[in-house]
Amino acid sequence: MGGEDKGLLLWQGKRLIDHVIDRIAPQVCDLMISCNRNRQIYRALAPLTPADLRPGFQGPLAGLEAARTVLSGKYVLLVPCDTPQLPTDLAVRLHSILHTNLHAQVSYAHTGNAGQYLCALLRVSALHSLSPFLDSGERAVRKWYGQIGAIEVDFAADQAAFLNLNEISALTT
Repeated sequence: MGGEDKGLLLWQGKRLIDHVIDRIAPQVCDLMISCNRNRQIYRALAPLTPADLRPGFQGPLAGLEAARTVLSGKYVLLVPCDTPQLPTDLAVRLHSILHTNLHAQVSYAHTGNAGQYLCALLRVSALHSLSPFLDSGERAVRKWYGQIGAIEVDFAADQAAFLNLNEISALTT
């Protein structure tokens, strides 16, 4: 996105982060935004906005590592800011699978042709392994999920809900 802060870019007349909040806030008890810049703007949307513990732009797992410092529940729902049409039942569906699979530490959406690894529900207790994983130089979400035990949840019928806006040109459609 040319170095722009994706969450603050407009799509259909509204910031991407606002689209995501509208979809996710009704599904969770507390809203937290992990960001590595523009924290004051995001803090106005969600008081829980922890700063990354690692310098630079280390990716979504570094944001999750920072979030761990303020989490209080049993689960954390992870979603990206550039997926504005997320299902309104994402959390419920991910939880129903994770809750019944006690050995899995994370459930994530799968749209039939691809895993949506950043659309996931994680057990907070699994986050203890995140810092050592990042310390080893790893950043791949899928690889970490493979280490902690993940289960995919079928969202093939909802593929359009996982529209991911990664190009500036996509914002004008």
